[in-house]
Amino acid sequence: MVIGMPAHAFGDDPTDIKLADSDAAIERCYDVMHELRPKLKDTAEFLTLVRRQQAEGFTLAFLESHGTVVTVAGYRLQHMLATGLTMYVDDLVTGSAYRSQGHGKRMLDRLIAQARTLGCNTFSLDSGTHRMDAHAFYFRERMRISSFHFMLPLGE
Repeated sequence: MVIGMPAHAFGDDPTDIKLADSDAAIERCYDVMHELRPKLKDTAEFLTLVRRQQAEGFTLAFLESHGTVVTVAGYRLQHMLATGLTMYVDDLVTGSAYRSQGHGKRMLDRLIAQARTLGCNTFSLDSGTHRMDAHAFYFRERMRISSFHFMLPLGE
C-alpha cells in the first residue's frame, strides 16, 4: 500500500496476478527475482528488504503457472511533478525457463490496466542498459525511452 493511497488488488480470478503480502508468498518470489537481482543473498534477506520497501509503499506481485511462480513485479505509486500520479515499476522479471510464453506480457498488461484503474497519468520503469531482450519487449509493447536514469553509488 502506498502511504496515503488505498490498498489495491488485481481481482478474485485464481489465475490472475497475485499480491505477495505474506512472508510465504514473498519468499516464493525469491528465485525469479534473484535472476534479475543476483546480489540478493537469500530468501531471508529478500524478505527483509521487501518488507522494508512495503512500509514505503512498494507492492510485490507475481504470476503463477501450474503452481510455480514464473513472473514477479515490484512497483509503487508515486506523485511526481513531471508526470503526476505514476505507477513506477522497480522490478519486472520472468524466470528464464518461462520467457517468450506470454507471462511477461500478461503481467505488464495487468500492471498497466491497474495503473489506469488507479488514475495514474503514466506508467514507467527503468531497465538496465545490458538487458537488450527486455528492451525489445518494451518497444513491442509501445513503451518509449523518455529519459536517462543517472546513478552515483555512495559507498559499498
